[in-house]
Amino acid sequence: MRVPLGSGVSTAGVRVVVAAALLSSVSLAACGGPQHTASTAVEGASGRAVTSEAEPDAREGTVAPTQGKIPIEDVARYPLPGMAFLPSAVRPDPAGRMLTYLWSEDGSLTRQLYAHDPNSGERKLMFSPQDGGATEQNLSLEEKLRRERARERGLGVTSYQWAKEANRVLVPVRGDLWVQDGLHGTPRKIAQAEGSPCIDPQITRDGEWVAYVRDAELYVVAAADKGPGPRQLTQGARGTGRTHGLAEYAAQEEMDRSHGFWWSHDGSMIAYETVDETAIPVWRIVHLGDAEPSWEDHRYPFAGAANAKVELSVIPREGGTPVAMKLAMDGESEIYLARVHWTPAGELMAELENRAQTRLQLVRFDLRTGEPELVLEERSDVWINLHHMFEPLERGEGELQGAFVWGSERSGFRHLYLVARDGRVIRPLTQGEWIVDSLVAIDETRGLVYFTASKDGPTEMHLYRVPLAGGEITRITQEPGMHGVVMDRARAIFVDSHSSMDAPPSVSIRMADDGRLVHRVPVPPDPRTAALALTPPEIVQLAASDGTPLFGTLYRPGPEAGPPPWPTIVSVYGGPHAQRVTNSWEQTVDMRAQYLRGLGYLVFELDNRGSARRGLAFEGAIKHDLGHLEVDDQVAGVQWLVAQGFADPARVGIYGWSYGGYMAAMALMRAPDTFKAAVAGAMVSSWDGYDTHYTERYMGTPAGNPEGYRSSSVMSHVEALRGDLLIVHGAIDENVHFRHSARLIDALIKARKPYELMMFPSERHMPRGEADRVYMEERIRDFFDRSLRRP
Repeated sequence: MRVPLGSGVSTAGVRVVVAAALLSSVSLAACGGPQHTASTAVEGASGRAVTSEAEPDAREGTVAPTQGKIPIEDVARYPLPGMAFLPSAVRPDPAGRMLTYLWSEDGSLTRQLYAHDPNSGERKLMFSPQDGGATEQNLSLEEKLRRERARERGLGVTSYQWAKEANRVLVPVRGDLWVQDGLHGTPRKIAQAEGSPCIDPQITRDGEWVAYVRDAELYVVAAADKGPGPRQLTQGARGTGRTHGLAEYAAQEEMDRSHGFWWSHDGSMIAYETVDETAIPVWRIVHLGDAEPSWEDHRYPFAGAANAKVELSVIPREGGTPVAMKLAMDGESEIYLARVHWTPAGELMAELENRAQTRLQLVRFDLRTGEPELVLEERSDVWINLHHMFEPLERGEGELQGAFVWGSERSGFRHLYLVARDGRVIRPLTQGEWIVDSLVAIDETRGLVYFTASKDGPTEMHLYRVPLAGGEITRITQEPGMHGVVMDRARAIFVDSHSSMDAPPSVSIRMADDGRLVHRVPVPPDPRTAALALTPPEIVQLAASDGTPLFGTLYRPGPEAGPPPWPTIVSVYGGPHAQRVTNSWEQTVDMRAQYLRGLGYLVFELDNRGSARRGLAFEGAIKHDLGHLEVDDQVAGVQWLVAQGFADPARVGIYGWSYGGYMAAMALMRAPDTFKAAVAGAMVSSWDGYDTHYTERYMGTPAGNPEGYRSSSVMSHVEALRGDLLIVHGAIDENVHFRHSARLIDALIKARKPYELMMFPSERHMPRGEADRVYMEERIRDFFDRSLRRP
């Protein structure tokens, strides 16, 4: 599972992404995986109905809903406060003179492409589709599903791509493809949907050609004005259950790989994957809220069952017979195609991962025969965390000819290594008990490597540089908080997207050598920021039962709540490959936490063992036994709150989404003396019902770890349930199927345990309808009021 958009969770990969919204308003996913609801009141077999009005609790008496300082509509509204006018996808243009970015003039989710002149400060509309672009209503099913995989909430223009070495930009809009020459050129359509959208378009480095997938086949089209029209490049997949050039579900959802084809640097060749999912049984999802009968069928790879079969081939841009590359690892019957790379010298390389995800091989292919040559291999007793830290040198000489910079967790922490063409490590570039988050750029002229990392603490992310020859690491960004960085081609300046709990997001241009401010991109003030006057939370540190330091975020209620101890609600994610507690604005605009704080609750978030950005030993402590150690750490967090005099131990609740929903349910059942109520949103109830790549990484297979699967299932612990449970789920969630909630409900009925259910018939893993989200926040508020405020 990947983290749900709007969950306030940072993913731990090469590229650490700070989610733009918080779990408070639920967004996309968790388990890389689990997360995402028109809504109806549904009565549980032994439970109470959830209705649009706060109803009396027949067992405990009537409790009127409390009212907070923040309007509940603000909890569910996107963009979040301080982010309405924030530019996104900010990039220098190829000439390095202008910035381009997606921006909304009215502060909505609908954005267009703008150009910004740092010298004059002028912002100019660069590209705007005549029909307004993408809306939730006019997208095809294929586009909607890719948005789910990408955790994309934006509308209008949602992406664009500059050619790396030419003044030409590619803009996809509602399945059509547009290109524009420079900032002032006239947009021209080069390909259109024709009943099926143009998916995953990519432009060559020289800007001359664009490739894309339509209706399961790969196409190419000239980007130049009056150039050749679209031409189908591959044959034989359409209508067979196979696809050419599209990333399979597991790659998009769990491997952070959205592409299924790759241009060579010179644009003469394309490597592409063939995906065959016909061995995977169909999982049908019925649209229960539609007026007419409708459904969608998905090939979903359940843990322990069949995966997609993947092949890699290379074909000339002009067409011809594809050459198949041999995908194999010694001693492995099944592998994943994790990454594909072209080098500047025209060599094709790939990262192959075994199904157990304990081995990763970097191989180089012979383009004539398809035979692979092993370059290096990574092995782990925990698991392999995939990343994007592979960057070949372009002008290396001597032992640096064909060398590359590579990311590895071989030391227990992800660091950068300079590696020779034959896979020999020339030298480590970074080391220590901290992790490199991303490889930003290599400046070969000056012999410098730029990267972001947690070197100065796991709740911060900064830009650093280190000499390619090895030596002292220099920190470049100085402002406390989280920094996302994009560097220009000349490696002279970088774009710094920064925020902290005290500072809303800002975008600035800075000098690469010392971080000196060159220009701050003006961002109009968001009136909601001033109107809501949100108080930032505080970061605290405590110890797990074994003494391991843990970090948490504390939202104390205001003075009107009276003196502590206060009724307490724990906001949890808790899963691997993600982090919640950071010095970022996302913490301050966790709107559900802020809303509940305004109602007099103490709200607490804790990154338990298993969370990301703390090293393999910290993350791998949960291997093969999910929902156990994580719950123990959440209990330790509550005990710490009680010991500080903050929390009322008799009134503690917990909520979460996706993996967090799983954690909330498990905490209620495995720690009934600590937690009295739980809201479990879009949860995985049993890991045999989630996908292969995510689940098997942490749990192995059901056949190989039957006891782990049994004890990690929520259903195994229903007899211990004593508190109140509210289950929330979207009926058309194609990531964490509604089946997970249904299986738990069936077990609760058989155990004669009460529960409440809030089902959203027309929502997926990430609730998108604002009315649905408002309704959900009202019901969650009323649930906790009944459960934690009763006499």
